[in-house]
Amino acid sequence: MTVLGVGVDLVHVPTFAEQLAVPGTRFERAFTPGERGDARGTPSERARHLAARWAAKEAVVKAWSASLYGSPPVVREDVHAAIEVVKDAWDRPRIVLHAPVRDHLASAALHLSLSHDGDYAVAYVVLSG
Repeated sequence: MTVLGVGVDLVHVPTFAEQLAVPGTRFERAFTPGERGDARGTPSERARHLAARWAAKEAVVKAWSASLYGSPPVVREDVHAAIEVVKDAWDRPRIVLHAPVRDHLASAALHLSLSHDGDYAVAYVVLSG
Protein backbone atom coordinates (compact mmCIF):
# COMPACT_ATOMS: atom_id res chain seq x y z
CA MET A 1 0.00 0.00 0.00
CA THR A 2 1.33 3.42 -0.97
CA VAL A 3 0.00 6.48 0.82
CA LEU A 4 -1.00 9.01 -1.82
CA GLY A 5 -2.40 11.67 0.50
CA VAL A 6 -3.58 12.42 4.02
CA GLY A 7 -6.34 14.78 5.08
CA VAL A 8 -7.65 15.91 8.43
CA ASP A 9 -10.44 18.32 9.32
CA LEU A 10 -11.76 19.68 12.61
CA VAL A 11 -15.28 21.14 12.95
CA HIS A 12 -16.63 23.23 15.83
CA VAL A 13 -20.07 21.64 16.29
CA PRO A 14 -21.94 24.64 17.80
CA THR A 15 -20.84 26.90 14.92
CA PHE A 16 -21.72 24.19 12.42
CA ALA A 17 -25.18 23.84 14.04
CA GLU A 18 -25.74 27.58 13.58
CA GLN A 19 -24.81 27.29 9.91
CA LEU A 20 -27.16 24.30 9.45
CA ALA A 21 -30.02 26.38 10.87
CA VAL A 22 -29.68 29.09 8.20
CA PRO A 23 -32.46 28.66 5.60
CA GLY A 24 -31.05 27.59 2.24
CA THR A 25 -27.64 26.69 3.68
CA ARG A 26 -25.27 24.93 1.30
CA PHE A 27 -24.62 22.31 3.95
CA GLU A 28 -28.03 20.67 3.51
CA ARG A 29 -27.24 20.02 -0.18
CA ALA A 30 -23.85 18.57 0.72
CA PHE A 31 -25.32 15.56 2.53
CA THR A 32 -26.90 12.50 0.93
CA PRO A 33 -30.30 11.21 2.07
CA GLY A 34 -28.47 8.36 3.82
CA GLU A 35 -26.24 10.75 5.76
CA ARG A 36 -29.23 12.86 6.78
CA GLY A 37 -31.03 9.68 7.85
CA ASP A 38 -28.06 8.56 9.95
CA ALA A 39 -28.12 11.95 11.68
CA ARG A 40 -31.66 11.72 13.04
CA GLY A 41 -32.33 12.71 16.62
CA THR A 42 -32.26 15.90 18.61
CA PRO A 43 -30.96 19.01 16.83
CA SER A 44 -27.71 18.85 18.81
CA GLU A 45 -27.17 15.16 17.96
CA ARG A 46 -28.02 15.84 14.32
CA ALA A 47 -25.48 18.67 14.18
CA ARG A 48 -22.85 16.51 15.90
CA HIS A 49 -23.26 13.67 13.38
CA LEU A 50 -23.37 15.95 10.34
CA ALA A 51 -20.34 17.90 11.58
CA ALA A 52 -18.31 14.67 11.66
CA ARG A 53 -19.50 13.81 8.16
CA TRP A 54 -18.63 17.29 6.91
CA ALA A 55 -15.16 16.89 8.44
CA ALA A 56 -14.83 13.55 6.61
CA LYS A 57 -15.80 15.12 3.28
CA GLU A 58 -13.29 17.93 3.80
CA ALA A 59 -10.59 15.43 4.83
CA VAL A 60 -11.19 13.44 1.61
CA VAL A 61 -10.82 16.63 -0.46
CA LYS A 62 -7.60 17.46 1.40
CA ALA A 63 -6.13 13.95 1.00
CA TRP A 64 -7.02 13.97 -2.69
CA SER A 65 -5.54 17.44 -3.09
CA ALA A 66 -2.33 16.30 -1.36
CA SER A 67 -2.08 13.43 -3.85
CA LEU A 68 -2.18 15.98 -6.69
CA TYR A 69 0.57 18.19 -5.30
CA GLY A 70 2.01 20.30 -8.10
CA SER A 71 -0.93 19.58 -10.42
CA PRO A 72 -4.13 21.59 -10.87
CA PRO A 73 -7.37 20.29 -9.31
CA VAL A 74 -9.39 18.00 -11.57
CA VAL A 75 -12.88 18.92 -10.29
CA ARG A 76 -14.47 21.90 -8.58
CA GLU A 77 -14.32 22.19 -4.80
CA ASP A 78 -18.09 21.79 -4.35
CA VAL A 79 -17.98 18.00 -4.65
CA HIS A 80 -19.11 17.27 -1.11
CA ALA A 81 -22.38 15.58 -2.15
CA ALA A 82 -20.32 13.08 -4.19
CA ILE A 83 -18.47 12.00 -1.03
CA GLU A 84 -20.71 9.96 1.26
CA VAL A 85 -20.05 8.63 4.74
CA VAL A 86 -21.83 5.33 5.33
CA LYS A 87 -21.75 3.06 8.34
CA ASP A 88 -21.99 -0.67 8.82
CA ALA A 89 -24.12 -2.59 11.33
CA TRP A 90 -21.57 -1.77 14.03
CA ASP A 91 -21.50 1.98 13.20
CA ARG A 92 -18.01 1.82 11.64
CA PRO A 93 -17.70 4.61 9.07
CA ARG A 94 -16.56 4.22 5.49
CA ILE A 95 -16.39 6.52 2.47
CA VAL A 96 -18.42 5.81 -0.65
CA LEU A 97 -17.64 7.94 -3.70
CA HIS A 98 -20.11 8.99 -6.37
CA ALA A 99 -19.49 10.64 -9.77
CA PRO A 100 -17.49 12.71 -10.55
CA VAL A 101 -15.14 11.97 -7.63
CA ARG A 102 -15.49 8.19 -8.04
CA ASP A 103 -14.30 8.49 -11.64
CA HIS A 104 -11.04 10.10 -10.54
CA LEU A 105 -10.34 7.90 -7.50
CA ALA A 106 -11.58 4.52 -8.77
CA SER A 107 -8.24 2.78 -8.20
CA ALA A 108 -7.59 4.34 -4.78
CA ALA A 109 -8.69 3.28 -1.30
CA LEU A 110 -9.88 5.69 1.38
CA HIS A 111 -9.39 4.92 5.06
CA LEU A 112 -11.50 6.98 7.48
CA SER A 113 -11.46 7.65 11.21
CA LEU A 114 -14.05 9.90 12.91
CA SER A 115 -14.10 11.20 16.46
CA HIS A 116 -16.10 13.58 18.65
CA ASP A 117 -14.91 15.30 21.81
CA GLY A 118 -16.89 18.03 23.53
CA ASP A 119 -17.74 20.71 20.99
CA TYR A 120 -15.54 19.28 18.23
CA ALA A 121 -15.74 16.61 15.54
CA VAL A 122 -12.64 15.46 13.67
CA ALA A 123 -12.04 13.26 10.64
CA TYR A 124 -8.81 11.74 9.41
CA VAL A 125 -8.51 10.24 5.92
CA VAL A 126 -5.67 8.31 4.30
CA LEU A 127 -5.80 7.93 0.52
CA SER A 128 -3.84 4.90 -0.65
CA GLY A 129 -3.23 3.18 -3.91
